[in-house]
Amino acid sequence: MKFTVSTSTLIKQLQIVSGVISNNTVIPILQDFLFELSGSQLTVSASDLETSISSSIEVNAEREGRVAIPSKILIDIVKILAEQPITVDIDENTLAVTIQTQNGVYKMAAESADEFPTRQSTEGSDSINLSLDVMTTAINKTLFAASNDELRPQMTGIFFDLEESKITFVATDAHKLVKYSEGINTGHANRSFIVPKKAMNLLKNALANAQNGSETEISIGWNEKNVFFSFEGIKLDSRLIVGTYPDYNTVIPANNPHLLTVDQEDFQNAIKRISIFSSKSTYQVILDIQGDTLRLSAQDLDFSNEAHETMSCEYEGENMQIAFNARYLLELLNSVGTTQVQLKLSHPSRACLVVPTSDENTSGELVMLVMPLMINT
Repeated sequence: MKFTVSTSTLIKQLQIVSGVISNNTVIPILQDFLFELSGSQLTVSASDLETSISSSIEVNAEREGRVAIPSKILIDIVKILAEQPITVDIDENTLAVTIQTQNGVYKMAAESADEFPTRQSTEGSDSINLSLDVMTTAINKTLFAASNDELRPQMTGIFFDLEESKITFVATDAHKLVKYSEGINTGHANRSFIVPKKAMNLLKNALANAQNGSETEISIGWNEKNVFFSFEGIKLDSRLIVGTYPDYNTVIPANNPHLLTVDQEDFQNAIKRISIFSSKSTYQVILDIQGDTLRLSAQDLDFSNEAHETMSCEYEGENMQIAFNARYLLELLNSVGTTQVQLKLSHPSRACLVVPTSDENTSGELVMLVMPLMINT
């Protein structure tokens, strides 16, 4: 195998696929990149057995081949080289890798590509197409809310729920829940699956490097065991999480009659300031709503810390005092994307809905939920 490529082009592809590589793997080949050169197309792949990702680019090719190259040393050298064309030459007999630049020559040992794991089977899979914009928005709106609790694995990913005319993405950790829906003719009714958080993070990073736009599409395929994403020369396969996802529709309250509307940025900044003085075990911030005045407060009795702020608001409903974990509330506010945000309340002990106002620049519907805390007395 022998080809020439620019350092900037190669390092971009390596960084896209390197996120799947685990530092703690006991299988040495999983520390490598798989390089496959066919014609002028170079495909770089990585895998951890559960998730695989590849990225394809055009290079100046001289000789085709397949080889596994150690990932760490390759990334370390390529990312610190100045922008320039480099020639990578692999001897298929000795598996010796030579990287030649304008001023230097670097050598390393490769491994046989035959040892590298194969991709997941697409047999029996269904598929849909989404715009990259929709997929990017769905991940950005939901991924942060997925749980890290391995004792409840079904909640450690994003739930894809397909109806005939809509696709819904859901994530929850039992303290907060986010549901993002997009109207689209899916061609599939009552189909659903759970994609692990690691795969979604890899997809998020890959999408950030793509030419996002409403005209560019991502193909999403799935079968009973796996999910497959494909766009712009990038392919990502992942095992699905087995199990039943919580019925999110029963968790979202149908009637929260008290409506609090505030400026998103002012509200977010006030919570950030107040939460500095909150207990580091609960991060509790209390909202005391009295007419058109919102009073925020927090205290840490162990260190005699206390803070209060007031801000104007629009409120329809009975006066109320309700408390939240500031970290959870800030995560939701970061995802709103509007100049104003509305909190829909019913009772200090019941879930609060956080919804954007109508100036959001997305076509989908976003609903977020956060559970309140018992107010410390």
